[in-house]
Amino acid sequence: MKYLLIIILFVNIAACGVQKTSYKTNTQQYLNEYVSSHEVIKGDDKKRMQFFQVNKSYCLIANFEPIKSADWFNVPTSSGKTKAYRKYGKLSFKISNKGLTLYVYQAQALIQKPEYWDHLFLPFGDVTNGIETYQTGRYIDLKITDIKDDKIELDFNKAYNPYCAYLDGIYNCPIPPKENRLAVAIKAGEKKFLKTQ
Repeated sequence: MKYLLIIILFVNIAACGVQKTSYKTNTQQYLNEYVSSHEVIKGDDKKRMQFFQVNKSYCLIANFEPIKSADWFNVPTSSGKTKAYRKYGKLSFKISNKGLTLYVYQAQALIQKPEYWDHLFLPFGDVTNGIETYQTGRYIDLKITDIKDDKIELDFNKAYNPYCAYLDGIYNCPIPPKENRLAVAIKAGEKKFLKTQ
């Protein structure tokens, strides 16, 4: 029975979020909810939001390495202002057998709010930026409580655009640091917002 439990746990981890329904169905429901509840894009403009087809190969389990006592540093934003962040951990993973790393951050402004104590911010860039995806990069939200046994689910199908992708000059969107720019194409998650003719 013990060995069966271990196998079940392994399958659940490797399945990257699959429960009673399929991964594709669950993820599509997540994206539908993301669109319907979007705080910036309203009404018919939602039809201009685009996504890559859900691809389970972009949902993976990354190794998590904590970073102790990291200093706060200023991250440039789209408006020219800065926001304070610190590194919380390093994620190591593979895509197409290529070893990659990304850092997850804590926002100084958010950790002071009880409802965001466990929020982790993952801004990243990849070679699709400016072509298929927003030019400066995309974001993924994670939580400290998502980390289990130094591993965390990293799902690029849930990568989303900063608000600046829709409206210029209004928001202060953090620009992904150079250390979080991947030299591969991440063809998953939100694509460019379609401009009106």
